[in-house]
Amino acid sequence: MPRGLPDKPSLEGIEPRWAERWEADGIYRFDRGSERTIYAIDTPPPTVSGSLHVGHVFSYTHTDLIARFRRMRGDEVFYPMGWDDNGLPTERRVQNYFGVRCDPSLPYDPGFEPPDEPPKQPIPVSRRNFVELCLRLTVEDEKVFEELWRRLGLSVDWRLTYTTIGERAQRASQRAFLHHLEHDLAYSVEAPTLWEVDYRTAVAQAELEDRTVPSASYRVLFGDVEIETTRPELIPACVAMVAHPDDERYRDRFGTEVATPLFGVRVPIRASELAQPDKGTGIAMVCTFGDVTDVEWWRELGLPIRSVMQPDGRLRAIRWGEEPGFESKDPARAQEAYDRIAGKRAKPAREEIAQLLADAGALAAEPKPIEHPVKFYERGERPLEIITSRQWFVRTMEHADELKQRGREMRWIPEWTRSRYENWVDGLNTDWCISRQRFFGVPFPVWYPLDDDGVADHSRPILPDDSLLPLDPSSDVPPGYSADQRGEPGGFAGDPDVMDTWATSSLSPQIAGGFGEDEELFERVFPMDLRPQAHEIIRTWLFSTVVRSHFLHDSVPFRNCAISGWVLDPDRKKMSKSKGNVVTPMGMLEQFGSDAVRYWAASGRPGVDTKFDDNQMRVGRRLATKILNASRFVLGHEGPAPPPTWPLDVAMLRRLADTVDAVTRAFDDYDYTRALERTEEFFWWFCDNYLELVKGRRYGEHAPDAAASANGALRIALDAQLRLFAPVLPFVADEVWSWWRDGSVHRAPWPTRQELIAAPGADGALDGLLDVAADVLAEIRKAKSNAQLPMRAEVARAVVRDSDERLGLLGKVQDDVVEAGRVAELEKVAGDDFAVEVEFAES
Repeated sequence: MPRGLPDKPSLEGIEPRWAERWEADGIYRFDRGSERTIYAIDTPPPTVSGSLHVGHVFSYTHTDLIARFRRMRGDEVFYPMGWDDNGLPTERRVQNYFGVRCDPSLPYDPGFEPPDEPPKQPIPVSRRNFVELCLRLTVEDEKVFEELWRRLGLSVDWRLTYTTIGERAQRASQRAFLHHLEHDLAYSVEAPTLWEVDYRTAVAQAELEDRTVPSASYRVLFGDVEIETTRPELIPACVAMVAHPDDERYRDRFGTEVATPLFGVRVPIRASELAQPDKGTGIAMVCTFGDVTDVEWWRELGLPIRSVMQPDGRLRAIRWGEEPGFESKDPARAQEAYDRIAGKRAKPAREEIAQLLADAGALAAEPKPIEHPVKFYERGERPLEIITSRQWFVRTMEHADELKQRGREMRWIPEWTRSRYENWVDGLNTDWCISRQRFFGVPFPVWYPLDDDGVADHSRPILPDDSLLPLDPSSDVPPGYSADQRGEPGGFAGDPDVMDTWATSSLSPQIAGGFGEDEELFERVFPMDLRPQAHEIIRTWLFSTVVRSHFLHDSVPFRNCAISGWVLDPDRKKMSKSKGNVVTPMGMLEQFGSDAVRYWAASGRPGVDTKFDDNQMRVGRRLATKILNASRFVLGHEGPAPPPTWPLDVAMLRRLADTVDAVTRAFDDYDYTRALERTEEFFWWFCDNYLELVKGRRYGEHAPDAAASANGALRIALDAQLRLFAPVLPFVADEVWSWWRDGSVHRAPWPTRQELIAAPGADGALDGLLDVAADVLAEIRKAKSNAQLPMRAEVARAVVRDSDERLGLLGKVQDDVVEAGRVAELEKVAGDDFAVEVEFAES
């Protein structure tokens, strides 16, 4: 009996014990000097701005299943973990947690400590103080995240951990930016930009979502021209009217002007193919800017800018008749009307101007309630505005075909998810805006010379040498200048913006792999083998990563993309914190055990949304418990265990060899769900049938060689099954492995057909042998159950009717069937239909 075999095996407490031992023994450490083939994983760095949820547990388990399988298959697995800790979500969390807001105009206070409880009015702090608070909170969050990942059993090499705000990430991000700038792949321009008014920053096309909101449609009179709009508050920003060139209603008006109601500004009526004759009245006002169509018209027609919206989402103060662009035929009347909406946000300004229009007789009808889709920042609470500002962009529009081709060079799992990538590329309508007007992010490594009036010359950026990276232009000084020249005429100014979080996380393969830092390692791990991620960020993280690698390396960033689905609640709605229907992962792991939760996660195929089901976790826990108990039975008998020779034993091993082949193929195809199904299917058959069939023989109730054959077969089968289960149930697999084997199951080689059919005659075991034995025993046990007798009840006589072929097979395993069923006499009768008649012994 193995020395480590417990009297009463239990799942309690195995997770912390094994997590500690794995770390101490370096089981999952990446060996860069290994000659084995490297399998590199571009692990998604989770956003450190709160807590992990059950969806994270679901998808990160999928990655770990593949990592563990590849490691056992003989690959040297490069499996890092990153923390995406910069960006808007982190800033918002810090603002709420500490009760502060960043004011870059304030000096640094080295002694600042936030109050124990956040005050009602946020405390203004310097940018450096704010960044320090961000770092403080993210470090604490990352500790909690790592604790949960270790509890779940992720086989990450924690020495390879990185953060997207760390020095390595900043160097990689700034290095890539300078490369793009040098090759004319990045540029800055002052232009209309999608703007989030609460965060007060630009956002990219990929971060938008449409939400249906209640609104109203207003029919407004511009003299004798009637338009329909949902945004009358932007009438003071109107620069033109447009209609389709073939619209006969307006053909003779093209080239003429009308005056805006309330404000008396003359605007031209222009023709544009983008106008829709069947929408509203067929003619529309162009404002700078109400939506992206306004931007297209502005560019197409070369219109001026008449901007009224501020970055905070309020209408700015205007001096009508004095400011360029705001000339009016009646400045006093225009000023009086505009003062009623100045300083208001869009919605109250809309309500106010609607009343002004009604009072002036400029509404052709009562406002009509509607619901329509409006663009929001995916994390925002108010509709986006379009603000004119200077931003950095990466060129994507002109490279769309190349980027689409890159998508076709990668394997998509499942294949249909590639269409989501291609649809996104086909729908690009702007270059990628990578700048944000925030504070906790990677700075742009750029300064600008100031002219004699102190105005920055953006056409002549001052760029650093690579050796100076990372740097912060708000505190670092460019070559050739001194610190006292900052902000002074003839001096310099640093670029005030930071990079979007996707602009850093899009470089996750480069950051993790050592791009520009450790070229030997980078050449070995790049392109990476696997990018696992959720399908909703194909348009953001995956696309932007492809952009970066295409420009930097003329390559795809990874060979395989494994896309996870969502976790759905019982009503089949996506689980999310905003909906309030999430489940706390740690509580779930403590209640059911990590292996049970992993079992549920493994039931979700790639790309498929999966319902949260704690019943599946209960099934997983029962499976783990059964593995403990069945293993104890297998290992609980001493005696010889030579290669098996008994027909039933060698047939069982051949069936197991077939299972190993099927499971291996499934894992190779990234179908971990199928791999688990086949493994579990064999295991329950093994427990319910084979163990029962060989129990008596194994304890020596027949010849010693028969017992030894059973003992050898049981141990060979257990050894292989533990390795099959190891990727999904790592804790219980290593627990049992430790009872009788040295080392860890996770460093053991993956089972093969060859090792299982090594026994004499195993590869030639007769088909159907196991099925006949199991079928007959099942009928005998069914008869006992129907008679309400215990399974150990004696059977005086059993008559088996079956085909000659199956009866011949039964003869080869008859001794095992008789022993397992406690049958005194077994009679075989040829017949067309399978049946078993059972006569019980008199008690």
